[in-house]
Amino acid sequence: MAGAEKGSPAVIRTEGLTKRYGELTAVDHLDLSVLKGEVFGLLGPNGAGKTTTTLMLLGLTEPDEGQARIGGLDCTRDAIEVKRTVGYLPDNVGFYSAMTGRENLRFTGRLNGLAGTELEEKIDALLERVNMTDAADKKAGTYSRGMRQRLGIADVLMKDPRVIIMDEPTLGIDPQGVRELMWLIRDLAEGDGRTVLLSSHQLHQVQRVCDRMGIFVQGKMIACGTLEELGRQIDHDGVNTLELAAYPDNVKLSGIIKAMNGVMDVEKNSDMYIIHSSFDLRRALSRELAQQGYTIMHLRQAGSDLDEIYRKYFEKEDGQNGTGTDTGKRRESKISHSESAL
Repeated sequence: MAGAEKGSPAVIRTEGLTKRYGELTAVDHLDLSVLKGEVFGLLGPNGAGKTTTTLMLLGLTEPDEGQARIGGLDCTRDAIEVKRTVGYLPDNVGFYSAMTGRENLRFTGRLNGLAGTELEEKIDALLERVNMTDAADKKAGTYSRGMRQRLGIADVLMKDPRVIIMDEPTLGIDPQGVRELMWLIRDLAEGDGRTVLLSSHQLHQVQRVCDRMGIFVQGKMIACGTLEELGRQIDHDGVNTLELAAYPDNVKLSGIIKAMNGVMDVEKNSDMYIIHSSFDLRRALSRELAQQGYTIMHLRQAGSDLDEIYRKYFEKEDGQNGTGTDTGKRRESKISHSESAL
């Protein structure tokens, strides 16, 4: 975890956190721990329980069971103090459209007790940080969604929060805007040492920006960890799958692959070899092919991308619940892959 302090106590912690709405359990005994300086992603489709979790952390709704704490403060009993130390960026930030970006920030600053030169200097610094200086004196109503989100980060930073919670921060933003926002989020953790919790269903973006992720399904956290840890947790069959393309692609290449220790099966799909093995062959195979004079064009451990891991977890959960793969496919269809080309 690049920004997190190894061995540091959790800044955000929930224990058995549960919220019900009638017969629906929106959040089901959630145990969560997020460290200082960490970017943690709550990953799941709409209706998975991410927003309900956020509302309980912000003290905007009370849990039916369990507890949530931020910086040692109880999110229910100490809700006012929590709001002083936590910044929140909703999925669609609202500003006074007739006021400029600068005027909106000035309004927020005054609400947080800032005034005079101190306030104006902070506004200038934050506008520069989020790359909004040129648009600062334009009406907020003319801003694109990406510009509003960047101004939203500046607005959140006016009160210098130790923890920032973001709800679908990149929803509806163009690719360039997403890149800028991802950089800002990483800098909040690595540069400032702030703790960032974000909820999203944008798999590729979560994979790029988060230190760790938790997969949410029907109110339950069914897996949690780094991308590598999630991949290991779901790999119960002991089979590694490797994609390989090399030049020249000839009969000798196929023989080298099949002769490698640990190889169980080799398939050919167009110009790609699909290799099933009992352990990770990437290092040994790379070394062997280099010695034999081959140039590796593509080498990838299948299942190492978040979308594949996510799909496998859904298939596992559906199998345990007896719902079959059709349900998993319907759920998976709710998850956006629109940014996979970034």
